[in-house]
Amino acid sequence: MKLLIVEDEPKTGSYLRQGLEEAGYVVDLVADGVDGLHLASSGDYQLLILDVMLPGMDGWSVLARLRDAGNPLPVLFLTARSSIPDRVQGLELGADDYLVKPFAFVELLARVRTLLRRGQVQPQAERIVIADLVVDTLRRRVQRGERRIQLSQKEYALLELLARRRGEVLPRSLIASQVWDMNFDSDTNVIDVAVRRLRAKIDDDFADKLIVTVRGMGYVLEAPAAGGDA
Repeated sequence: MKLLIVEDEPKTGSYLRQGLEEAGYVVDLVADGVDGLHLASSGDYQLLILDVMLPGMDGWSVLARLRDAGNPLPVLFLTARSSIPDRVQGLELGADDYLVKPFAFVELLARVRTLLRRGQVQPQAERIVIADLVVDTLRRRVQRGERRIQLSQKEYALLELLARRRGEVLPRSLIASQVWDMNFDSDTNVIDVAVRRLRAKIDDDFADKLIVTVRGMGYVLEAPAAGGDA
């Protein structure tokens, strides 16, 4: 998922960018309304996080220009202006959500996820095959070779996430947000414990190991290279 932040306060912009990147998103950040409108109009973004008070062109004008051009990009307004008329103006212009500063990052992240889920209409694979592992996403069934694998709800959610993004190293922060819907706390080992339990069922009894730890980065699910180590 690729997000665009238009925010002229350097500390706020940097804070949002870092937090959203740690949650697994690709983030572009600009501090000017004119630049924001240009990128939002021409870039491949799934969500625009837009401040109201901006140099060059304010957020109201950026949103109005997008909607006048027929651009349906979801927009989350960020503003210190908390009055009801301001909120109504934003919503009437076509904003999808409105968050008043100061805000908790966990609330912003929850709203971002909600808006992104609304926009996800693309069909997903019903059957994922990686080496001899088969994940039937319709029936939520898992099989490796001739063996049926019984997983808990969270174990299945973790496996499906890894399988859908096969070959991609997923950081713990992304796994935490996607499977447990929480921010990652470096003091907890819940992700590592969950991966160990999944490995015990998916990998331990098989010669080829599919779940790989990338030290300092996260986990990846991939078929072993021919003649290589898993």
